[in-house]
Parts: sequence; structure tokens; C-alpha cells
Amino acid sequence: MSQARSQHQRDERPIKSVKILAAVLLVSFVALGGPAGAADRFMTIGTGSDPGVYYAAGAGICRLVNAKRSAHGLRCHVGSSGGSILNLAPLRRGEIEFGIVQSDWQLHAYNGTKRFSKDGPFQDLRAVFSLHSEPFTVVARADSGITKFSDLKGQRVNIGNPGSGQRATMELVLAAMGWTTADFSLAAELKPSEQSRALCKGDIDAMVFVVGHPNRSIRDAANTCDVVLVDVSGPVIDRLVAENSTIYYHEIIAGGLYRGNPNDTRTFGVKATVVSSTLVPQDMVYAVVKAVFDDLAAFSRQHPALADLQAKEMVHQGLAAPLHQGAARYYQEKNLE
Repeated sequence: MSQARSQHQRDERPIKSVKILAAVLLVSFVALGGPAGAADRFMTIGTGSDPGVYYAAGAGICRLVNAKRSAHGLRCHVGSSGGSILNLAPLRRGEIEFGIVQSDWQLHAYNGTKRFSKDGPFQDLRAVFSLHSEPFTVVARADSGITKFSDLKGQRVNIGNPGSGQRATMELVLAAMGWTTADFSLAAELKPSEQSRALCKGDIDAMVFVVGHPNRSIRDAANTCDVVLVDVSGPVIDRLVAENSTIYYHEIIAGGLYRGNPNDTRTFGVKATVVSSTLVPQDMVYAVVKAVFDDLAAFSRQHPALADLQAKEMVHQGLAAPLHQGAARYYQEKNLE
């Protein structure tokens, strides 16, 4: 466990100095003869690790925004990070303009609860739109004997890197079960990009994702070694969903998405959401929303997990903080409220 923790401490990097990086990119772009104008304004979207869905979604947003740069003067930059928790902190400090976060951590950040009790309510947090569903997903080695969540006790489990939404949600599930990390023989803290390899090498018995499907890391693991998707259901999960019905949903991971897993898997999940803050100008948020919703078909092609996005759902589901006025303006114009 100490080795995994040490590796994480070396790798964990909140989004820092993204404005400086963006400025350097612009100078380089202009030096190479790019068409960026002096009036361009920069915006950064905090996402997740590459090649995750958050990063793909952020890249898709930026691609659409940058394609219309001549109309609004915005240049969009994708910031890679450790995930939800590590996107909310720089957003609160005004270091980035947008972040992709789980719906549960949007709620807790806005209210100043759970992980955010010390910082207090993030009252300037604003919702923009929701994205795909993210089932809480447990993947185990087929030879581990793990078929349901309670089987994880005493096993070697990657619980996720600190600061990630995956880790925070895992901790909530453990609390609901009356467990702690001491109930595992090993509670590793590997990043999502590291855990599939560790699973197939036999360094861990199971790993946890809160992610849209199909997921490349899970597919890589399933194609490399024999794995099973683990059922996460029962009275404890039913109660957790019932008590948090605005942010948690019962979910089914369809059978056949991954080798060796022909049957549906029951679990629960959240929504991935795009958030901003009152510090971000209304016209900037309006331009981002317009770029995505005016070409939603193109955006939905950025990743298979985004394929079933519906505009009406994106405006209403999983949004705990108030809508940003720039987003509300677009939705009013398009009768999407």
C-alpha cells in the first residue's frame, strides 16, 4: 500500500498555472502563423486523466468552441486533472472557468458538505449542463471469487486516488456499509490509468470506477485477463439512492460490453456534469453552451459514453447548483427549460 500511495503522491497534480500554460500555447500558436487575434480570451475546462471520458468530453467541448472562435473570440484549453474534487478547488479559486464533476460532488461542493465541510458552501458554483451517466463500477479478477460488493472484504482493492470523485464515492459506499479501508487487506490508491494493468498483473484483486461505459481501461483489462463486473446492489445501496435521489440513480451496465461479461450488472450511479461559477462572464458560458447544443450530434460522437445524450435531460438531470445565467439564457431561447 505504501508503494501505491507514494506513486500517487508523485503523480497527483491539481490543475495549476493553467493560465500561464494557455498563454504560452497562444504565443506559440501565433508565432507559428496561427490566426489567433489579440482580443482572444482564454478559458480552461478541468477534466480528468487521458484517456478518460472526462478528458474526451472536455476536448470535444473545446473543439466545438474553438471552431467558432471568430464569432466569440474564445480559445478553449483542456486541463487534465485527478477528477471531480480536483476540478472544484481551482474553479472556486477562479483559476479555471469550467470543470467536469460528478453530480454528487457538485451538490456537496455547493452546500459545503462531506469533503467540503471545512471550506464551507461554494455559493458561487453554477451548473451548466449534465453529460453521461456514470455507474459505480467494480471490476474484479475472475479467479478472485468476487461476485458482489460484500465479497471485497479482506481483498486487495484499488479504492482510487485521493481527490478523485471515484475515491470520494467509494468512501461514501464504505460508510454506508459500515466499513473502513481497514476491511481490505490492501487499499491501493492507483490512478485510473494504472489500475487495469495492476489488476491483470495480480497486484490487486479488484478496482473501482465511477465512469461512463464503454470504458477503454475496463475493455483493456477484459481483453488482457479474465475479469468480472461486480454487482453493487441490495438494501444498503437502495437506501443510499433513496436518501440522495437528486444525485444517485439505480443503473444497469449492459451485458456484452466487455469480454467475459455477457449479463447485465446492477449498480447505482451519478451524472457527469459541467459546472462553472459566477466569476465567469455570462457571454462565455453562453458561447460554450451554444457551441455544444447547436452541434450536439457532433459532440455526442466524441466518445461512445456520450452517444445517447439528449438535450432535455442535459438541462435538468444531475444539476444541484443553480444554473449559470449564461446557460439559462440559451435554454430560454431554445425552450429547453
